[in-house]
This record gives sequence, C-alpha cells and structure tokens, in this order.
Amino acid sequence: MDASTIAKPHDRLAADLADDLEGVNALIRDRMASEHAPRIPEVTRHLVEAGGKRLRPMLTLASARLCGYDGPYHVHLAATVEFIHTATLLHDDVVDESAQRRGRPTANLLWDNKSSVLVGDYLFARSFQLMTETGNMSVLRILSDAAATIAEGEVLQMTAAQDLATDEAIYLQVVRGKTAALFSAAMEVGGVIAGKDAAATQALFDYGDALGIAFQIVDDLLDYQGQSAATGKNVGDDFRERKLTLPVIKAVAKAGAEERAFWSRTIEKGRQEDGDLDHALSLLHKHGALEATKQDAIAWAHKAKASLGTLPGHDLRDMLIDLADYVVERIN
Repeated sequence: MDASTIAKPHDRLAADLADDLEGVNALIRDRMASEHAPRIPEVTRHLVEAGGKRLRPMLTLASARLCGYDGPYHVHLAATVEFIHTATLLHDDVVDESAQRRGRPTANLLWDNKSSVLVGDYLFARSFQLMTETGNMSVLRILSDAAATIAEGEVLQMTAAQDLATDEAIYLQVVRGKTAALFSAAMEVGGVIAGKDAAATQALFDYGDALGIAFQIVDDLLDYQGQSAATGKNVGDDFRERKLTLPVIKAVAKAGAEERAFWSRTIEKGRQEDGDLDHALSLLHKHGALEATKQDAIAWAHKAKASLGTLPGHDLRDMLIDLADYVVERIN
C-alpha cells in the first residue's frame, strides 16, 4: 500500500517501514520464547500482540532509515525498545493495580502480579541481550541509561503523585523519566547506529524528548476529557488512582483554601466520595487548567517539529513532523 494515501501518520510510518517492522516482529516472537517457562511467551504475547501501534520501535526504524542506515541492527534496536516498553507496562500495571490496558484485561489481572513482575524482568534481560548483539557501546550506553531513567521516573512518580507540593518542574521530571526517555533514546540510537555526527543525533534526541513529553501530557489530559472507547481507559482513572497530573497541578496552583482542602482530601488522603470527580472537573474548567494543559502539549509538539529542521529533507522526516501534529490532534 502507498504510504501517501494513508491518513494517520503512524499508519503511514508503519506502511513505509513494513518490511523492517516484520523483521522486528519476527525477532520479538523469537526472543520472547522460553524453553523452560511457557508462562513467559503467554504473558508477553498478551501484551505485545494487543494491538499497540509499535510507535517506539517505529521511531528507531524511521530514525535509522532517515539517516541512511542500511545494515541489520536497527531491527535489533527497535526490538530492544519494544521489550523495554513492554517490561515497563507489565511493571506499571502491577504498581498501579490496573485492570485494563489498551481496552483489554491486564496481565496481572489474567495471571497474577508475580507473573507480571517476573516476565517484565525477563524482557528487560532480553533487551540487554539484543543491545549487545549490535557490538556498539554507544547504543548500549544510551538504552541502558534510558532504562535507568525510566525506573527512576517511576519511583519519583510514586512519591510525587500524591503530594500537593509537586509542581510543574517535578511533573516534567517524572514525564521525562516514565515516557520521554524511551522516545528520545529510540530516536537517538537510530542516528548513532547510522554513524551520524553529534549535531544530528542531538536533533533526533530532542525530537524524541519533546514528542514524548507532548504524548504524555495529551494522555494525562485525555484522562479528564477523553472517550473510554478511544483511550482504552475510564475517564477519571488518574483522579481515582490519586495521580497528580498536569491539569490538577495547574488547578492546585490557583486554588484557594477551600479548593486546596478538596484536593488534599481526594488526592493526598485518598478519601473520595460520590460526586468528587465531577467537582474536580468543575475546578479544572474554572481555572482553565485543561486548556492550559492543551497549550503546553501543542508547544512541546512544536519543539519536536523544530528539532527536525536541521536534518535533510526526507519522506520519513515529513512523517515524523506530521506525527508530532497528530499526537496533539487527539485532544481536539
């Protein structure tokens, strides 16, 4: 199928990278096998084949192709990125006690927490095996740094998410850890494996960083104004799980004593009652928090697009620029 006739940019990317993606999928199927523990492919298959967009591995493939790479190892790196992502999802669902992921029951619900944690550990180990097969120390450093940053971001979120003292700077630090670190690493390693110079790999990193931040801000916004069928989540899940995300941080910053007491009761202390979500939504609207959050997401998408301006013209570059626009179009 001609990629130019497909409407959504991530679908155009998938069509343009179809052969590479098939190689990634074959490698994932091969490496998630386990001779001694059949539970591993069972759990992994449930998540890997759940209809995810493969966005992160596509960033690696697109970045490498954009930079003129014609070797085999971009497929290894893309599979590495997907394994790291899948491992973090398995762990996140246990930490968050989630029951739904991409509109389906989570692995921890279908099996148990122990299986999710241990299979996640297995996928992390597999990701490091894949990294080393490239023989490139730079990509090993970038992806292992990203794995450490992701874990650090998750731990920071655990302490910051229910503390009204959490401000936008701390939120950004959490988002850079839990989401943007893998986006930026996925882009950067594509340039590194292609042998590009520091300026080009920095531009790729900057695109991934800004795209990842925009992506997470949009996700946090959709939790308060999205449709469950489209997001695979229930509206207000973050509120019920007492997560202090950007819309609430903005509302808390403008809250008077009475409103602050409401946020303290519902988020910090977790004493939620019927009608609290509706009241929370009314406060978000009152202080323009949802619109301000939307504008932040748009600004980060603009940063992502601008970072690619230094790279040579290429169909894949244009698709990545369109992808940044599409990420924020989800909130219109």
